[in-house]
Formats: sequence, C-alpha cells, structure tokens
Amino acid sequence: MKLTLGFSPCPNDTFIFDALVNNKIDTEGLEVEPVLEDVQTLNQWALEGKLDITKISYGVLPLILSRYIVLNAGGALGKGVGPLFITRNDTDLKPVEEMTIAIPGEQTTAHMLFSLAYPQARKKKFLLFSEIEDAILTGKVDAGVIIHENRFTYQEKGLLKIADLGEYWETTTSNPIPLGGIVMKRSLDVVLQRKMDSLIRKSLEYSFEHYPAVTDYVKQHAQEMSETVMRQHIDLYVNNYSLSLGVDGRSAVKKFIDIYSELHQTSVNGTDLFLENNL
Repeated sequence: MKLTLGFSPCPNDTFIFDALVNNKIDTEGLEVEPVLEDVQTLNQWALEGKLDITKISYGVLPLILSRYIVLNAGGALGKGVGPLFITRNDTDLKPVEEMTIAIPGEQTTAHMLFSLAYPQARKKKFLLFSEIEDAILTGKVDAGVIIHENRFTYQEKGLLKIADLGEYWETTTSNPIPLGGIVMKRSLDVVLQRKMDSLIRKSLEYSFEHYPAVTDYVKQHAQEMSETVMRQHIDLYVNNYSLSLGVDGRSAVKKFIDIYSELHQTSVNGTDLFLENNL
C-alpha cells in the first residue's frame, strides 16, 4: 500500500523520516511517498485533506480534527524551542500595536503564540519563514516572528530579540511548547494508523542510533546550512517527545486547543485527538 507523507525540508524533519522514506528500516510492506514542502503549505494542504499523513503546525490542528488524528511519534514539542519575536538593532522600538509584524503563516503555532503574548497587535503580514529576516532588514516590516534555523543566525545579521514567545508560553501554562505534530487521515484503518506511528518511531530510533552523523538526505535538503547549524536544529527540535508525545505532550496539546478556543471565541471538540498509544 502506498501512502503520501508530507514534511518540511528542515533538518529536524528529514532526520526523523530519513530511515522511513529511504528504506533504511523494514517498512512492513508499506510504500511511503515523501512530499517535502514548507509548513504553511502543509497546513493548507491539511485543510484540504490532500495528504494521507502530514506534519502540521499545531496552530492549524483545531481546523482539521474532523479529518485527521494526531500520531504519537514524529512531532516537535519541547522547552526552550519556541519562536522568537525580533527586530532590527538600529530601530527605536515602537509600541507593538503600532508595529507592522511579519508572521510565518496564518495557521502556524508561531502566530498563535504571538497572538497569546501580544493580543493588541493587529498589523500583521504573513510571509514564508525564510523571508522574514530580509523583510525586517529592508524595512518592509518593523519586526517579525522567526522559527527554525533563523533562531541560530538572526544575531549575525544585526537583529535583536524582543521576546521569546516559547518562554512566554511555558511561563503562562507550565507546559512544553507544542510546535508541530504528525497527523494521519481518520478514514484510514486504525491498524494502518498504528503501523505508521510505529514506523515513524522506528525511523527516528534508527537516526538517533547513528547520530551525530548527518546523512546525505538531511544535507541535501538543508540548502546552505552548515553541519553545525543542522545539528543545532536537530538537537533543539528532536527529543523524547518526538519518539512519543507521552502524558506531558498530550497535556500540552490539549492546553493549546483550549487556548485556541479562547482566543478565537469558538468551541473545539478536544476529545479523540490522539491515536491510542500502542507503543
């Protein structure tokens, strides 16, 4: 059976899925077709139900729960891993409500965390995460929210951190930060869902066994990133929560859903969120 699997070209995702998509582990008769795209595209596709299994921002999860269920393995949660709110070093800081702020996608976790910390901010531009630093440097926006590898390089470009949005989340909720999850279509058989969940975990275990080696697959999709930054990326976003959400991870996602409901003044059915953990 062939299933489509969407994830980003970022080192944390290629590290997790390398062994699965390149048949370094026994796939137990399943054929996986990898589809690599930026997370905002994957979020949009999830809204459309385009892929069988896909990485998503938890920011879009409330909108796709009728179609997808959250798997236990492959996601990104943790502490000290949240988005950063930054601006230029040479800029006189205006009140946030007067700033034009670049956000990496409307349905992203970064957007929801920013909205939680700065509910008064209204002047937003939604850009690809890779475009945000340049937009700040060229003055197209006053400030922006950065994710992924930009966390490690923004200071080299003369940019200044205003706030750590993940730190705000952790202080406010006492939960790890739910950044991205792996979801699978509910219409697929539960036995198949469990098998895929298990294979993703095995794929990550394989990568962990061979770490800190960075494979050609990870390098191929990391563009001009140095191996040092690739490892920083992996070390930051791939952890025990990536092997399995566990009780703390599930609690964090449920809290995220509750806060989303409050911010958007809507009711989200938070039951039956997760695939039953059989690992």
